[in-house]
Amino acid sequence: MPRPNQQLHPHRDPVPTLAAATVLLLRDAADGTLEVLMTRRSGKASFAPGAYVFPGGGIDALDADPATHAAAARRPAQSDEHLTQAIAAIRESYEELGVLLARHADGRVANEDDIAALDRHAPFAAQCQARGLTLAADGVFVLAHWTADRDLPKRFDVPFLVAQMPPGQTPVADEKEQFEPVWVRPADALARHTTGQFFMIYPTIRTLERLAKFANAGAVLAACSGEIPLWTSCPRAGLLAGKEARYMENEQPFGELALVCPDGQIVHPLDWQSERTVALLKNVQRLTAPNPGVMTGPGTNSYLVGDPATGYIAIDPGPADAEHLERLWRAAGGDIRMIVCTHSHPDHSPGAAPLQALCVQAGHAAPLILGLPSAPTAQAHSLFTPDRALQNNELLALTGKGLDGEITHTLQVIHTPGHAANHLCLLLQEDGLLFSGDHILNGSTTVISPPDGNMAEYLDSLATLDALCVQYHAAFILPAHGYVLGNARGAIAQLTAHRLAREAKVIAAMQALPDGTLEEWVAYAYADVPPRMWPVAQRSLMAHVERIRAMEPGND
Repeated sequence: MPRPNQQLHPHRDPVPTLAAATVLLLRDAADGTLEVLMTRRSGKASFAPGAYVFPGGGIDALDADPATHAAAARRPAQSDEHLTQAIAAIRESYEELGVLLARHADGRVANEDDIAALDRHAPFAAQCQARGLTLAADGVFVLAHWTADRDLPKRFDVPFLVAQMPPGQTPVADEKEQFEPVWVRPADALARHTTGQFFMIYPTIRTLERLAKFANAGAVLAACSGEIPLWTSCPRAGLLAGKEARYMENEQPFGELALVCPDGQIVHPLDWQSERTVALLKNVQRLTAPNPGVMTGPGTNSYLVGDPATGYIAIDPGPADAEHLERLWRAAGGDIRMIVCTHSHPDHSPGAAPLQALCVQAGHAAPLILGLPSAPTAQAHSLFTPDRALQNNELLALTGKGLDGEITHTLQVIHTPGHAANHLCLLLQEDGLLFSGDHILNGSTTVISPPDGNMAEYLDSLATLDALCVQYHAAFILPAHGYVLGNARGAIAQLTAHRLAREAKVIAAMQALPDGTLEEWVAYAYADVPPRMWPVAQRSLMAHVERIRAMEPGND
């Protein structure tokens, strides 16, 4: 993890969370499509006033009481924690909307007479027991788990549960905390929110987006039968076009926000631009080259590692764009000690020589251009010869005296062939940051194009990087294209699984069409990819075919 003295913002402790539970009551509409029960919160509520929400609230001590647990039906695999949450959700559904998830000893579902006999303001479970009702906690399943954003003044730790709406019951709001109960299709709620007619908060919106993919209530309940949340999230927020924008863990900006603002400060700009550097830590800056495109995403990321006391190492100066290189040079105060190219592709290395010349013209010593020379398999536009070839596991160190004494920034060189034969990654040891070049990208998978690219070597290199992440507790990956990725080992595991799953599709294509052309195999194995991308995908397919054939008996 990054050193605390390299963080941009002072540490602050987020507000502690409060335990709560909420429940999505589901039913099928007349046409068989899914509907969910929502209600409007009081405009005077301390949390999300006026928002349309699912019923729920804080977990009370009585919800976890053994006597209350004894009054509830539970599934064999349902934990005590999940049982407590289900009981809290059942109680809140009754108190807020008069919906009673309970049944009699003979299996009859609670009806309007049972509901009328209970007092919303008296102890709930005891009243149900007195009437011979068992709480139907065995029919309440965990859909998701949300922890409120770190920046909020009031935060809840809350499972989002799901249950079938009991037949024969009609929701009636308490008219104090909740108003206007309404059955709505998830897609309709989202559409109304977009037009400003149905205000909802972030977790509600994201939950409805996931729910909209299910055909009916039965499909939702079946998906939740595994006793674990379908997703968990504690969102993070940054600034996009000057406004707050929130993201879940699976969304591209999340890792960058976790690195730059670990305690939830909403200060980090997420807009892609090429005019100025973006500070990620005190010792790491990013400047994105003005070369956006299908293959480069928002552009090639050039990085500066170091500080005024140590000087800087420039990583991937990018294309030979004069304005980009001058901005990079100025951001380093002209004090660039080394220039490292992760590989020789034309959006990464051509800027190295003119950046070196710029330093010399300004009266500084010429920084060495470091990397690995392009292999004979490289294409003509990717020819590259460094001033000095780097060695695998070589250390590149910057040292100097800062305000807190001597400081060091050490980059470990890791040879990672696969995307290119001369590809390397860099690990900033003191801060556990992995500069991945094109080996790992954010938002897409890299192209493996034989003969310079090799799928077997690519997968082996991923395993090497995973082991280094373990050794140095590296949690963040800084790619040459896209935002910083968090959960480095998870990203590597997901990428490995994706490659192997794609390879299984390639094998299936080869078996189904043994005499097929590459174009036919691409259409079969990459059917989930837009056809306009098939010419690019064909290059990676060739790499998979090479690996598959190399593993065949007799080819070892």
